[in-house]
Amino acid sequence: MVVGIPKEIKNNESRVGITPAGVFELVKDNHTVYVQKSAGEGSGFFDEDYKLAGAVILDHIEEVYDSSEMIVKVKEPIAEEYDLIKEGQLVFTYFHFASSELLTKAMIKSKAVCIAYETVEDADGTLPLLTPMSEVAGRLAIQQGAKYLEKPVKGRGVLLGGVPGVAPGKVLVLGAGVVGIQAAKMAAGLGAHVTIMDINMKRLRYVNDVMPPHVVTEFSNEFNIRKHIKTHDLIIGGVLLKGAKAPNLITRDMLKEMRPGTVIVDVAVDQGGCVETTRPTTHEDPVYIIDDVVHYTVANMPGAVPYTSTVALTNVTLPYVLKLAKMGWEKACEKDAALRSGLNIVSGKVVCQEINDAFGW
Repeated sequence: MVVGIPKEIKNNESRVGITPAGVFELVKDNHTVYVQKSAGEGSGFFDEDYKLAGAVILDHIEEVYDSSEMIVKVKEPIAEEYDLIKEGQLVFTYFHFASSELLTKAMIKSKAVCIAYETVEDADGTLPLLTPMSEVAGRLAIQQGAKYLEKPVKGRGVLLGGVPGVAPGKVLVLGAGVVGIQAAKMAAGLGAHVTIMDINMKRLRYVNDVMPPHVVTEFSNEFNIRKHIKTHDLIIGGVLLKGAKAPNLITRDMLKEMRPGTVIVDVAVDQGGCVETTRPTTHEDPVYIIDDVVHYTVANMPGAVPYTSTVALTNVTLPYVLKLAKMGWEKACEKDAALRSGLNIVSGKVVCQEINDAFGW
């Protein structure tokens, strides 16, 4: 198969779809790999690295799309790429269709085969291709939240770990999934007091078993959320419904109950956000303030640490890329139930129920 790796052109997206090590494995299996010039530079991988691994470097994004049977990316195609995608072409990337009707309609119109990383699901319900980016985003959420709690950027002026004689900051984590647990781990490591909430008691029991005593669990409901937002300094939104729009757990009216300078980091922004006032931002302009509450809602948070993110992503996507390249998408999806669950749009038809539900189709 001919595999194409275009350069990501979304604002401040420095990740790349595959590392030179991944290219080496594809070429070893007799596949042809086209990589767009300078596609990997933002992640610390250079054209010479890809050439040594056996890739062919193409100058322009149009050449990559035009020459390839399968496109391997990181982020969903943006408007400039819509017309580059061909009928029958396989596109393997994060799509998050439920948060964009425009993107969904564009991919329907393209008649491409769209397999979304975020809906590939193992038999035990885990999402193997979403997990590493959730791990990065969960850890990064605390790093960014701690920064925006500083007064010069309109935060409360709280040091999360506190100091002797001064109580530590308080972090509220919504969701005890991968994002939530990684965020709680980082916050606890800084010495903050952490409350993590979920509706899944199995997850809460797990958190209770593995986390230190200053991480406390509580069942998630509106009453408890309203109680905690009044006293917590940093709120992390880490709620995920596979392939569907995230529920709004924090509504606009709740912001008035928070103290001025409270920081919200909504990691669920890719799926519409779990805060009603969430709107996607970029690394270039990451925050905005509503009712004196600082919102950090960057839609590609792991893009801030592209080397770590690209390597972590290739570690999990490469086995599927190799399978798709070797067998073609139909046979690969027939044999692999996890990969089959990643099918979102096929030749102009939506085949993922959560997308239809999101738009009332």
